[in-house]
Amino acid sequence: MVLLQRGGVKRILQHFYSGNHGNTKSLLPAADGAAGRRRNSTVPDVRERTLIAVKPDGVQRRLVGQIMQRFEQRGFKLVGLKMLQVSDDLLSQHYCELRTKPFYPSLLHYMTSGPVVAMVWEGHKVVQTSRTMVGHTNPAEALAGTVRGDFSFHVSRNVVHASDSPEGAQREIQLWFQRKELLNWDCCDQTITCEL
Repeated sequence: MVLLQRGGVKRILQHFYSGNHGNTKSLLPAADGAAGRRRNSTVPDVRERTLIAVKPDGVQRRLVGQIMQRFEQRGFKLVGLKMLQVSDDLLSQHYCELRTKPFYPSLLHYMTSGPVVAMVWEGHKVVQTSRTMVGHTNPAEALAGTVRGDFSFHVSRNVVHASDSPEGAQREIQLWFQRKELLNWDCCDQTITCEL
């Protein structure tokens, strides 16, 4: 389905190293009977976005790169990234439904104990898939292969936050990022869906 299947990468590399950079039409296979025509992705909800935040323990343990790599390898597109020392005000808005819980003060202390790396990822069903990739909130119940199953050791130090719904993701992204901090860009594997 994607250009990179059935020798597509080999053709691209051969084309690139041959010095024939001007004619890119030869790289694209025929689609819908028209040679070299590109189609935009027909995958629904490709622009769904989610907030993923590496918490202070993940940053302290230098896990940011490994966590980012998992999302990239899954095929999601990074559209926002920043490292920050989170304010009490932002956290009180982010965790508004937890303010009355007895563990809230310790959660605030933990989340302000060091920098956080906040990311916005985009892709098809990215919210649901990210929750699966991150794993159960309690690391003791998180499956091996998930971020928390592999890196977390206690529910109070569970390395990463992931939005729990598309609506929640929208709200959280607006809290953590200004619109100008999010980039809209075309990723080749989301725009080229030609048949070989």
